[in-house]
Amino acid sequence: MNATDDETIITDDDMRGMLQKSRPYTIMILKKGASYDAPGSDKIIWEHGRRNFSLRADGRLAIVCPVSSDTVTGVGIFTSDIDETRAIMDEDPGVLAGVFVYETYSSRGFPGDALSV
Repeated sequence: MNATDDETIITDDDMRGMLQKSRPYTIMILKKGASYDAPGSDKIIWEHGRRNFSLRADGRLAIVCPVSSDTVTGVGIFTSDIDETRAIMDEDPGVLAGVFVYETYSSRGFPGDALSV
């Protein structure tokens, strides 16, 4: 595959260097639970959001992305391993109330990865 004139060339050495600097993360997919549309769920969702901001401020939740779909409500990237992330999510007010369910996946990230501001 040839790179275009405006495409950065990444060598095998570049790849090896970036892979060595990668670090583990956990991706969490948040989905609607059985109580998502129950009366009062809006207040639980609000507190879930407050907790997410707290986790972000503490450096435990690197990225939070609300999602608009029929089933998925959000994606989060945690700085903790999968077991710790599950322990964090098991205490989430929305999960405890059945408003949300979640899935977790081990992942890796690279230095400099970020959402644009």
